[in-house]
Amino acid sequence: MKKRIKYIIFLGSLFLLIIACKTEEKEVRIVKDFNFDWKFNLGDTPEAKVASFNDKNWRTLNLPHDWSIEGEFSIDHPAKPEGGALPTGIGWYRKTFTLPIGYKNKSISIEFDGVYRKSEVWINGEYIGIRPNGYLSFAYDLSDYLNYGDQENIITVKVDNSEQPNSRWYSGSGIYRNVRLVVAEKLHIAHWGTYVTTPEISKEKALVNFEITLQNDANSDKKYKVVSSIVNNEEFEVAQATTEESINKNDSKITIQNFEVLNPNLWDTENPYLYKIVTKVYENSKLVDNYTTPLGIRYFNFDAEKGFSLNNVPIKIHGVCLHHDNGALGAVANRAAIKRKLTILKNMGVNAIRVSHNPSSLEMLELCDEMGFIVQVEAFDSWKKKKAKYDYHLYWDEWYKKDLEDFVK
Repeated sequence: MKKRIKYIIFLGSLFLLIIACKTEEKEVRIVKDFNFDWKFNLGDTPEAKVASFNDKNWRTLNLPHDWSIEGEFSIDHPAKPEGGALPTGIGWYRKTFTLPIGYKNKSISIEFDGVYRKSEVWINGEYIGIRPNGYLSFAYDLSDYLNYGDQENIITVKVDNSEQPNSRWYSGSGIYRNVRLVVAEKLHIAHWGTYVTTPEISKEKALVNFEITLQNDANSDKKYKVVSSIVNNEEFEVAQATTEESINKNDSKITIQNFEVLNPNLWDTENPYLYKIVTKVYENSKLVDNYTTPLGIRYFNFDAEKGFSLNNVPIKIHGVCLHHDNGALGAVANRAAIKRKLTILKNMGVNAIRVSHNPSSLEMLELCDEMGFIVQVEAFDSWKKKKAKYDYHLYWDEWYKKDLEDFVK
């Protein structure tokens, strides 16, 4: 009987230990879907940037949103037929939200996957920034401007697509891609903070190089440990690396890790096998951040005589040019609609996409990875030389470097 009691106590202790470990390893980076319950007004309302502005009579909607597709077709619209013959103009978005007191010592940012175009953002009446390019993703750190507890926050976005024509195709208008609020500890992986390459690949093994950019927003230096695991699509760990370093206050730092994956499953257009790298950041044994990076292991070559090969296998590139809009749904980045398009193309025998002619949505690139499409992504349609009267050439000199860097990331 005593042995049985000891055995039960042992099992109970083991159960509590497991629960404690699971609690410690919970998701600490909070990524909130920020698409719901926005207020929208079509037309220029500059007073809306003030936090106390009354928007109760504005339309309530969920993002992503394209206001142009809601309009009437007309040859008289400034966008002209090549721009879809739909209305453009200026629109304003506002969202009211609260944050728990517990978020007060966190780093909080908002991520926009794409706003067409010339977006400006205010938080609680404070001007945050402008982004003329309508296709690039971008983020703003909101930490210094937020209220907590019962006190509300107001984020305001002006979208100016009034300069027409500015495109050679239908662009759409508005916050037409997804928006997220990211809540992290002061020590965390930076925005777009991981970079993975596979410099050596064979059937026997693949070498994987991994760069992690750590961001320390705290007013004190930190010591940290980074543990990264490569996990296959059956959720088994196939490689791991651990690094211990320190970082200065209010600074960023790159940590480099190297892995060896034995007998790798190679990604190709018929078998788009994906691994992932799961990264955990610890400060004094406490988990402070966790982040997942997709990984496909493959190599390719272009040869003037033999053509293109993927993983040393010659293949023909059967490609199409594909714009970002989804037909009757407009420019809205709808994952189901994008998957439907790609499924139809796959069934036609297509194995490659040329994204025309700008950075595509996150959903588009993820689905191409998952479904087995080679992708050529383009940065800009126009450079210093214009193709439409009010296109990107107006902003080229000031923005091309920042936009190109963010495009690559």
